[in-house]
Amino acid sequence: MDQDRFDVFVGLDVGKEHHHATALNSAGRRLHDKALPQDEAALREVFDKLTVHGSVLVIVDQPATIGALPVTVARAMGIEVAYLPGLAMRRIADLHPGNAKTDARDAFIIAEAGRTMPHALRRVGGDDDLIADLAVIVGFDDDLASEVNRVSNRIRGMLTQIHPALERAIGANIGHPAVLALLAKFVGPTGLAAAGRRRLTTTTKPLAPRMHTRLVDAIIKALTEQTVVVPGTRAAELVLPQLAAQLQGLLAQRAAAAKQVEEALDAHPLSQLLMSMPGVGIRTAARLLLDVGDATAFPTAGHLAAYAGLAPVTRRSGSSIRGEHPSRAGNKHLKRALFLSAFAALHDPDSRAYYDRKRAAGKKHNAAIICLARRRVDVLHAMLRNGTYYQHQLIRVYLLVGEHEKALDRLEELVKVPYVLTPGYLRID
Repeated sequence: MDQDRFDVFVGLDVGKEHHHATALNSAGRRLHDKALPQDEAALREVFDKLTVHGSVLVIVDQPATIGALPVTVARAMGIEVAYLPGLAMRRIADLHPGNAKTDARDAFIIAEAGRTMPHALRRVGGDDDLIADLAVIVGFDDDLASEVNRVSNRIRGMLTQIHPALERAIGANIGHPAVLALLAKFVGPTGLAAAGRRRLTTTTKPLAPRMHTRLVDAIIKALTEQTVVVPGTRAAELVLPQLAAQLQGLLAQRAAAAKQVEEALDAHPLSQLLMSMPGVGIRTAARLLLDVGDATAFPTAGHLAAYAGLAPVTRRSGSSIRGEHPSRAGNKHLKRALFLSAFAALHDPDSRAYYDRKRAAGKKHNAAIICLARRRVDVLHAMLRNGTYYQHQLIRVYLLVGEHEKALDRLEELVKVPYVLTPGYLRID
């Protein structure tokens, strides 16, 4: 962001009821330094007063939740808004004298960062309504995912306590509708043993047509491996059906949230482009839109990789410390999404070939996946920069040599999603 375009830099340390606003001119002189109520009229009054001094840039330390109102008011007044990430804020604060933690000091540091270090700022995008809706739904889905993990682990822990063999038989599929239906209906080991094969099969067959026989066999075999009743079994069988019903409800909510995310994605122009990449589904595309956007905030793919924590960190000091190490920093949500996306892309021939080369070079599974994720960041950045859909390597070779029929045959073989078969997919910049 070019600070030469602005005459006033307003740092907002946002709060639930009050913000603190510090405004500096381009020479660093304070134009405003007061608490500011979380109120539209008060925000408009201050912003309007500062526009007298020239063009204004409002910088916030949190663009969503408690910072959403000042961001919206500023944009409604035609004032540009930027965001200073928390990690950058903490590191910049160390450059200033003193170690006090006050709203006034934080607001000044935010404004001063905008005035002197514009490279630390991130742009607040223009499609805020859609992104804000997506952020709310994805945040809710993330909370649901955490609850699903918590309840699943609670069920597995309880089964391990009272009947380890049964947990080994169904633990890996604890979230499957058939398993949850069994626990909700027959409560636990005692009820499952009393139900018998016929009732177990009747319950599981509609929900697991292909695996019900294998599932029932595993449960019956596990029940025969333990004849003693562990203390706490009776109480556990009172709790297990409630936990199963809770997990069923959470999974249903996640399914509904996925549909809502898909509907929100359909309205975004970049969603189809992102999902043309192997391994990028609805939730990954939503995370990429939230954290990466159109990639204009990242000059190169290396900047994006560093932001995601996928770029190795070089550590050198004299002759005693040398080498590169995995990064512990970066956006954890984005890093996880890119890692899982790379893992899901192993069915793609190009991605699998690269993974196999890394494994052959001696890298372990996780390290090879991280290498693949880093390579995919280069492709992702190029796709967003050029506005082109994902292209398989062999397809690109066919196109470069003019063999378009072979390219189309390869498309039909590899790609099953209709929207990818567009002229944009075949364009080479």
